[in-house]
Amino acid sequence: MITALLVVAVFLSVVFLLAWPLGKYIYYVVEDPESLKPLRSFLSLEKKLFSRVGNLYFQNMTWREYFFSLLAFHTLGIVLLFLLLRFQGLLSFFDRTAHNMPAFTAFNTAISFVTNTDWQSSIPEKDVSWIIGAVGLGPQLFFSAAVGICLLCCLSRAFVYKETKTIGSFWKDLVRISICVLFPLALLFSPLLVATGVPQSFKGITTYSSYENPSNTSDILLGCTATHVAIRQLGTNGGGLYAANAAHPFENPSPWSNILEIGLMLLIPIALCRTFGEIVRMRRQAILLLSVMGVLFLFACAAAFWAEGADIPFLAPTQLFHATGNMEGKECRFGPFWSIFWSVSTTATSTGSVNSSLSSYLPLGGGVPLALMQLGEVIFGGVGTGAAGAIVFLLVAVFAAGLMVGRTPEYLGKKIETREMKFVTLLTILPAALVLITTAIVLTTPIGISSLSAHSSHGVTEALYAFSSAAANNGSSFAGLDANIPFYNVLLGIVMYISRLFSAAMILALAGSLAGKKQVAIGAGTLPTDTVAFGLWFAFVILIIGALNFLPAFVLGPGIEHMTLCEMWNNAFG
Repeated sequence: MITALLVVAVFLSVVFLLAWPLGKYIYYVVEDPESLKPLRSFLSLEKKLFSRVGNLYFQNMTWREYFFSLLAFHTLGIVLLFLLLRFQGLLSFFDRTAHNMPAFTAFNTAISFVTNTDWQSSIPEKDVSWIIGAVGLGPQLFFSAAVGICLLCCLSRAFVYKETKTIGSFWKDLVRISICVLFPLALLFSPLLVATGVPQSFKGITTYSSYENPSNTSDILLGCTATHVAIRQLGTNGGGLYAANAAHPFENPSPWSNILEIGLMLLIPIALCRTFGEIVRMRRQAILLLSVMGVLFLFACAAAFWAEGADIPFLAPTQLFHATGNMEGKECRFGPFWSIFWSVSTTATSTGSVNSSLSSYLPLGGGVPLALMQLGEVIFGGVGTGAAGAIVFLLVAVFAAGLMVGRTPEYLGKKIETREMKFVTLLTILPAALVLITTAIVLTTPIGISSLSAHSSHGVTEALYAFSSAAANNGSSFAGLDANIPFYNVLLGIVMYISRLFSAAMILALAGSLAGKKQVAIGAGTLPTDTVAFGLWFAFVILIIGALNFLPAFVLGPGIEHMTLCEMWNNAFG
């Protein structure tokens, strides 16, 4: 266990060294592009291209205008992607395997990719043309991630702006983040993935003959796999070109691709903590966020390693990828350690890509990824949304601590009052309510129960995990649940859509409220928010809110299943 956690700590340290300067670069892109020479060329091009659309692109917006621009962009993206998937059979002269996707499946897939969830109830290599995968799904991997960073930037600016109604320009933020941050990173890491064995081809479908019977031929998808995987991991999207996702040898062919892809999941979420610190001009706040996230992440890894019995017996190159532990459902090429480390990283960061079957984990081992999503995915979290969600929990900690010790509830010079706490409360309650209500609907209706692989506590976990994944915009699946029926496609699609847009609306409303406030000078009555004591309180608030929201439901799933297994073991072996 100690050696396993040591590997995780070293891994996080390496990612941190790469992410720290990236966070500063993202700050320059969104707030001060003129300070970097390469960005000045982009500014000149941006001015020439967008000056023709008037002030709409450059004009700062109120939080309502910002949200309605985001809503219009998401809605248009969903409609266009739905039409592409629904009528992709028209492209059969380019791709002979292309066929129209069923309406309900297309509805679910369109919402899923536009909202950065990337839940896939279909079989991608069979149901999605490689052309649509490149020109339809591909852009959404960039744009949905960029929207998340936009939300963090707006909330960060609100602590700096004084008595203003505006929080930035959605279109300017979206374009700059997509072109100057996400596209260069994807361009940088795609060749590295190719070097680890991930294919990259415009050939699309290729035909091969089996070794045992050369006359037996089959079609297999190649496509632009490396570029897709790069932005999928970087943007914490998770949707793959294959049903097996990162367990497929094309998406994750070697131990080095496995390590690189885990690093890509964590890179931007860690970097954005520094971006937040740079925007609010208090780097110590970034260090606090990273420290709390890092400690909670290590605890999550420790819990998962313990539950699955995973460890690295000796730090040697020959044993690093063959650690001990429960092999059921794990990736045989990498061993339990790297499969479990991936599962924790993918649910902590809202990525949702998987390289093992979570349904085959032991109850508490599978419960750790479930708990990470139910905590709001603020332990690093999704691109932008993770740090923004962590700041929301931080405001709860500030408000509660202020009430208990008689200090002024304020953060970074802005008083946290009734209006802000209403937005914060809604942000922490509604996603949980969506999960619990929809899970209850599934478990009390015949059509919902019929898709579960087990009519027991494990089936409860399957349903609870699916809707936790949808509400958290994660997209990973517990497996075993047959979700590709109209009932689940519609219900999961609605949860993904409401959760994403409602959370965005509340974050922007919170930003608008804070931006309109005066800047209060820090005095003797101000609660310090950059100390170790406050960091411990902040971590406690994250855990207690997650427990209050989901502990009863969690006990009905992984909890009861674990106790049942323990009882069976005791009865069998005394």
